Amino acid sequence: MTKELPDHVKERILSSIPLARLGKAEEIADVVAFLATRASYITGTVIHVNGGIYGG
Repeated sequence: MTKELPDHVKERILSSIPLARLGKAEEIADVVAFLATRASYITGTVIHVNGGIYGG
């Protein structure tokens, strides 16, 4: 998704992420797998998988 962005745009994005890196598809897949297999008591919430960019 970000492959085609100019370097100065990527740097600006990275500077706003507390973990200082972009996420990986595997990290999203880990959350999906957890929700699908072990999260039977989680309801009505939003799980932010965003490196800490916002905590809301």
